Amino acid sequence: MVAPSHTSIKPRDGVTTLAGRWPLLGQRRPLVVYLCGVVALALAVTVFSAMASVFRWSDTLTFAALVACGAVCIEATRRLGMPAGVARDLLSAWWLPVALLLPPVYALLAPIPLQILLQKRVRETLVYRRVFSSAAIGLSGCAASVLFRLGVGDPSGLSTGGGWPITVAIGCAVLFTVLNTALVAVAAHMANPDSRWREVLWDRESLTLDVVELCLGVIVAIACGVNLLLLVLALPPVVLLQRSLLHAQLQAAARTDAKTGLLNAAAWQREADTEIVRARRTGDPLALLIVDIDHFKRVNDTYGHLTGDQVLVGVATTLRSQLREYDIVGRFGGEEFVVLLPGADMTEARRVAERLRSRIGRMAVPVDGDMISVTISAGIAVMSVHGNDLIELLAVADLALYHAKELGRDRVYLPAASMPPSTPPPGSEAAPS
Repeated sequence: MVAPSHTSIKPRDGVTTLAGRWPLLGQRRPLVVYLCGVVALALAVTVFSAMASVFRWSDTLTFAALVACGAVCIEATRRLGMPAGVARDLLSAWWLPVALLLPPVYALLAPIPLQILLQKRVRETLVYRRVFSSAAIGLSGCAASVLFRLGVGDPSGLSTGGGWPITVAIGCAVLFTVLNTALVAVAAHMANPDSRWREVLWDRESLTLDVVELCLGVIVAIACGVNLLLLVLALPPVVLLQRSLLHAQLQAAARTDAKTGLLNAAAWQREADTEIVRARRTGDPLALLIVDIDHFKRVNDTYGHLTGDQVLVGVATTLRSQLREYDIVGRFGGEEFVVLLPGADMTEARRVAERLRSRIGRMAVPVDGDMISVTISAGIAVMSVHGNDLIELLAVADLALYHAKELGRDRVYLPAASMPPSTPPPGSEAAPS
């Protein structure tokens, strides 16, 4: 049920609620069905593959060696640390060789110990996410393994360096990447239907990383097929690449808010200052919005801070999905967000703010069988109308937000050329020009 007011309120039974003990049950029903379906399919395929496979000691040794290499990479990650928001690794460099060199059942099993290590040694996250990741990777690896055997027949042919086995291996690696990305993207889109598909599929950076992982996986598979001891030579370069990748992600994470993935206040201010200097030089219009979630404390008090975090993530995702690539969006702290709109005049700024208010008002976050809806208030400031630097624009937008709250919330307030010193007449949402 979506409450008609700013938030839907229902008595909260502390941490004893079912969704509190089983966070998966607090997600949208289609998402729960999808996640459970993928995991059930992975289990069924694993049982079937195990029954159809002949286990050999050589295969088991290869499997153990590749998983051990993955564990070493995870240990290197643990020593550097991996905060929330840093999600990419190079573990496909070990999952792909398992899929290419061994029977399909090993590809289904390989992600399980490594995901457990990630959960225990690197960063704890919701268990159902780890389980789903294992299932998605396992199914993708199984499909690649089956296709490789159909195309090549004997996996040992990869070690000869022949053109056909290597070509098939590359195709299977692409299949692995596409299937795994698609399975995860569907789950991400179901969790937030307002998100754009391009946000949950590939961007230029993620595509580049996938290509790197694909190449590493095929190279490691060839080396492992020639001689298992060559893994000793392959491991250090992969660990070094993973550390370099992690360092780059940590630098990016230092600029972003851990909960929402938006720019943090310091990074937003740096980028906003740069854009304002450019706009002053070129004479282009520019607008600034301050957005605040109405009655957010009520959400935290009623449902708890974990649910409040889900609301923050939902609002942040909706903001990002409704703005242009070059708009600058950040979280200023608490339930307050700030948006810089290059090229936007007063009319455009108000239109964008109203669109954001409307879309967030239709957003719903599932919890305990209920649906939480929230609204936002927004204050607008336009460059050369309300100020000429960031401090002036923030001050005017903040005062405009205060007026929007006074007028009843769930609205946008656009002041005139100079903010009035007192509250505007009731029913007015913009000062007279």
